[in-house]
Amino acid sequence: MVPRYARPQMTALWEPEARFRIWFEIEAHATEALGELGVVPKSAPKALWDWWATNPSIDVPAIDAIEAVTKHDVIAFLTWVAEQVGDEARFMHQGMTSSDVLDTCLAVQLSRAADILIDDLDKLLAVIKRRAFEHKLTPTIGRSHGIHAEPVTFGLKMAEAYAEFSRCRTRLVAAREEVATCAISGAVGTFANIDPRVEEHVAAKLGLAIEPVSTQVIPRDRHAMFFATLGVIASSIERLSVEVRHLQRTEVLEAEEYFSPGQKGSSAMPHKRNPVLTENLTGLARMVRSYAMPAMENVALWHERDISHSSVERYIGPDATITLDFALARLTGVIDKLLVYPERMMKNLDKMGGLVHSQRVLLALTQAGVSREDSYRYVQRNAMKVWESDGQLSLLELLKADPDVAAALPAAQIEEKFDLAYHFRQVDTIFRRVFGEA
Repeated sequence: MVPRYARPQMTALWEPEARFRIWFEIEAHATEALGELGVVPKSAPKALWDWWATNPSIDVPAIDAIEAVTKHDVIAFLTWVAEQVGDEARFMHQGMTSSDVLDTCLAVQLSRAADILIDDLDKLLAVIKRRAFEHKLTPTIGRSHGIHAEPVTFGLKMAEAYAEFSRCRTRLVAAREEVATCAISGAVGTFANIDPRVEEHVAAKLGLAIEPVSTQVIPRDRHAMFFATLGVIASSIERLSVEVRHLQRTEVLEAEEYFSPGQKGSSAMPHKRNPVLTENLTGLARMVRSYAMPAMENVALWHERDISHSSVERYIGPDATITLDFALARLTGVIDKLLVYPERMMKNLDKMGGLVHSQRVLLALTQAGVSREDSYRYVQRNAMKVWESDGQLSLLELLKADPDVAAALPAAQIEEKFDLAYHFRQVDTIFRRVFGEA
């Protein structure tokens, strides 16, 4: 985790003390269930919770010092708790194995991380929706292959992003549900030394589902799907960021990142206003995606359990969620303050002498009885003259002067095909599909 790209709420979730607190809750809830079942005295969970109620903090360095000797993190934690609680602590961890604690804790952390990310997405969606309606009918040029194609609106660009991030949210909700499972099944997952009702109790207390079958570890296909989902969200972040970067190019300059008072764009060139935030988001997206592959490789563990996944998850759990949290917040800020230039959009739209209306003339010629091949040829030969003149010539005037075109279409009909508003007739339909009737 790089502090530069981290926010406090998500970072706190992965701090060692936060992890140890979840471990304690798992152990205490399990001991509580064992007490109800008569396996351990009820005084044992009471002693744990009484100590917990008055304990101000967890001594992380002390636990680390014990682990330096034991070479086992869960044993070090249990040893430290026993030193604090006293004799009743011996009833902790009855019939459990380390993975019961580790995997259930990871499920809690990932589900809580997902809740933060879902909230991030909600904030981003709200900002995108506002900008979409603000520019619902702001004309701009649509591009394919980076080349002028046909008119769209800037609102439609935002609506497209809204729909995409809505799908991201749906996937993340599903991924959260899939990863939020509890396993308290003991060595090799057979419940030989612990009652399944203990697992049910712990799961209910922590807001988790029960893992149907855990082979000492929770199956890692769940985690693979979770991190893959984070990777897809990162890709959507990059897609919108790349759009902003392209729109900010000097030759385009239809939109740009907000440039704050006192901000500097270059150490050498005082005139520079660079898209540094969206370039940063492109880089962060690459990092989040990179965590999906090791998560997939973690799926194939030896037999009922090995720990080849453990070191991987110590990296990717914090890094992927912290980085994505930061990226979503940064993108929300970019879109919220994005500077949009409708006049420049219109200037660019008009730049190529009306070429963007070529398809309408093509279709009109075919409907007037001209073959599609001839229609294409008539329009293209005039369009190429405009292209080669760098938009100095007018496609409309060339078409009206073309005898083959004029023979099929009267001048007034050709002119009607250059109506910009025609391209926006279905914007309301698209907006209803994306945002609903309201």
